[in-house]
Amino acid sequence: MKLLLDQNISRRILPSLSTHFPSSSHVALENLDTASDEEIWQFAKKNNFIIVTKDSDFEELSIIRGTPPQIIWIKVGNSNNKIISNILASNKNEIERLLLDTGVNCVELYD
Repeated sequence: MKLLLDQNISRRILPSLSTHFPSSSHVALENLDTASDEEIWQFAKKNNFIIVTKDSDFEELSIIRGTPPQIIWIKVGNSNNKIISNILASNKNEIERLLLDTGVNCVELYD
């Protein structure tokens, strides 16, 4: 399971996620830092990424379009990198379980 971090999540957390989510990336590292949500959506779909975001835009797209890609919506407000990394790592099993169900478009994670 590889994650694509949206612009609103720091790419600095990638090293801490590498054990749990190998081959994950960030939109800036994929030259998508100025891309529209639609372009990011299509990239994630084509390259089998799960989009990780802190805003509702991709969740709304998933309601309209279904999957893939699936979405992880982190609902923690202004949090530091360590908190976001810990939320993703500590919920890895639950994320995998939910996202194996192709009927699940979005997983919401809270602090």
